[in-house]
Amino acid sequence: MQYTVSAPSSLHTSIQLPASKSISNRALILHSLAHGDIMPCNLSDCDDTRVMVRALNGSPEHIDILAAGTAMRFLTAYLSVTPGARTITGTQRMQQRPIRILVDALRKLGAQIEYIGNEGFPPLYITGTELKGEEISLAGNVSSQYISALLMIGAVLPKGLRLHLTGDIVSRPYINLTLQLMRDFGAKADWDSPNSITVLSGGYQDVPFTVESDWSAASYWYQIIALEGLKGEDMNKEGNNGRKTAVSPEIELLGLFPHSYQGDSRGAEIFSLLGIRTAYTDRGVKLTQTGTPVSHLVEDLVDIPDLAQTFVVTCCLMNIPFRFTGLQSLKIKETDRITALITELRKLGYVVYSEQDSILFWNGERCPAEASPVISTYEDHRMAMAFAPACLVLPHIQIDEPQVVSKSYPAYWEDLQKAGFKIHEAE
Repeated sequence: MQYTVSAPSSLHTSIQLPASKSISNRALILHSLAHGDIMPCNLSDCDDTRVMVRALNGSPEHIDILAAGTAMRFLTAYLSVTPGARTITGTQRMQQRPIRILVDALRKLGAQIEYIGNEGFPPLYITGTELKGEEISLAGNVSSQYISALLMIGAVLPKGLRLHLTGDIVSRPYINLTLQLMRDFGAKADWDSPNSITVLSGGYQDVPFTVESDWSAASYWYQIIALEGLKGEDMNKEGNNGRKTAVSPEIELLGLFPHSYQGDSRGAEIFSLLGIRTAYTDRGVKLTQTGTPVSHLVEDLVDIPDLAQTFVVTCCLMNIPFRFTGLQSLKIKETDRITALITELRKLGYVVYSEQDSILFWNGERCPAEASPVISTYEDHRMAMAFAPACLVLPHIQIDEPQVVSKSYPAYWEDLQKAGFKIHEAE
């Protein structure tokens, strides 16, 4: 299936964003570890959260988490401390995503985990048991999901957990998100030095909890209003005598908080450099265009790697050269996002380069664009959502396998239509 996406004539809309997948999946694990009866409210409706709910309900012996990376990591740790023997597997791509670091750490704590197929990769056979270990070290530059998975089970270990992180810590905001949620559910857990975290034994409490909206999903609407500004520039260049549209572009995003637990909220700060103003209201935020974007953008995205695709595509389309560092986790996401971005942007006429498997940069170099580009999504929801707004600059854009958005934002296409975008299934 392919969608052809075309831009609206004007942009003035209010969008109810999906609930945060990152918070939903952590809250579900903590709720289950608390043996709670009060289900978290406003859970995400995305694939990743659905498979988590299914895995935690009824304790199935065979768990297929499909393409859900957070579910694979969090459940591997959770099942290690939960009575019973279970197999956990996923899609073909999931079976190519490494999990050895987490499995080795859990085994050091006493977990009984076996590889069913290739060593170091899912599927896994896990026999839940009481873990005797209490202290472990991990490299700080591994996926924060490994670290979060260990931290969350720390509170139910007989002696708690002391976790030492060596070297550079690349995802501190996601670790802090996990620690804050653990405390919300009654655990005692915090940094006791810049590189060490102590989780005291004592378990969790059954508490009411409401999930906030997703800042990662918000990034695509920031991108949309940033690219919408280019339409006005083109109209003026074509002799529109400086006339503006009757209503200035404005997007309201519901359910976002100014003091968010989510690290991706930093996206608002970076988009301010691209000319977007964020005004907080009692319902969420309002986005408007203001000022002049920077002429060159240099950012370390190590704390917000899920926004890399949004910023790479946005900057190319806004003709803003960039250099983004800290992207070492992109190669082991749903796809190799570094290679995917380079490949798909070339279809649009942009020559993007990578360095050291952790840096993406564009110096303004162009190449001939394809006449009717079709963007491949590589089973990656963020490829679809980051490229669809390109229709605001191009006549339209075609997105292959658009249903991948269900992984984190099932209503994405419906919300685009609500905002005036035209979406047709390509023949």
